[in-house]
Amino acid sequence: MLQHDTLEAGSGEISITDVEGPVLSLLLAYMYTLQAPQVPSMAAQLLAAADSYGLLALKGECEKQLVAQLAVETAAATAVLAVRHSCRNLTSAAVAFIKANLGVMATQGWADAMRNEPRELIEVSRLLAEPSEETKGLSEEEKGRRLIQAAEQGSVEKLRLLLKAGADVGAVEEGNRTALHCAAERGHVEAVRCLIDGGAEVDARTKWQHTPLHLAAICDHTDVVRLLVASRADLNTRDREGMTPLHWAVDHGNSEVVAALFEAGADTEARDERGDTALDCATRDNRQELIQILSQR
Repeated sequence: MLQHDTLEAGSGEISITDVEGPVLSLLLAYMYTLQAPQVPSMAAQLLAAADSYGLLALKGECEKQLVAQLAVETAAATAVLAVRHSCRNLTSAAVAFIKANLGVMATQGWADAMRNEPRELIEVSRLLAEPSEETKGLSEEEKGRRLIQAAEQGSVEKLRLLLKAGADVGAVEEGNRTALHCAAERGHVEAVRCLIDGGAEVDARTKWQHTPLHLAAICDHTDVVRLLVASRADLNTRDREGMTPLHWAVDHGNSEVVAALFEAGADTEARDERGDTALDCATRDNRQELIQILSQR
């Protein structure tokens, strides 16, 4: 501008109206040093400026910073920004984040984006309707396998993506174990909650007739037990040996689980195939703490 016959050359001044002062300072600092500023609070404005002035390397660094900051309150605005400035990586990350967190997304963020950026939000909505790259082209069998694997790992984000992609929440692996069985056995509370919200059968049975509640009781996962009970799991369901979750909790000496099941109203008079109640099992093994809990009635 200063080397040609322009207004700026004549006045010796360049007026920049699309970048605020603090952002322009960061932009100039980068141009002189090629060191990307680490200012997370200004990453969005700096990305827009870098895009306007063709600083692609800086734009890429800003994308990385924004991916690291994705949160339910800001994801909608970040997705809109990514679409507007043709940021492929940031768009993919923001859309994947939104898909995985639709159940807890901040409604205000969507309202603001709809009011201020309707055109870009339409594109974001279109991208949300498409299958994610992670699940695109997967067979139903593979989706089910990955759902069970995600449940074992306790990966709530993967579970949400797979469920949204149509994975069968009732898919089973060897032994007729569902994803809910696997999450309950590993003690992954949020994964259990996600699967229940996704329609998982709380009283599904393995080949040994174990329900998720049986497995949570056996493995001493009290929080999972409470969640399953609150989700109307059958407290007194019996497995192939006639044992209820309470029987198994006593058998493994899991006192907190025993107390939780007892307080929830588990049938202390239920008998296994040997004719033993949970109290009989506790007495036989001389588990005094459990005897005390089960003798309160």
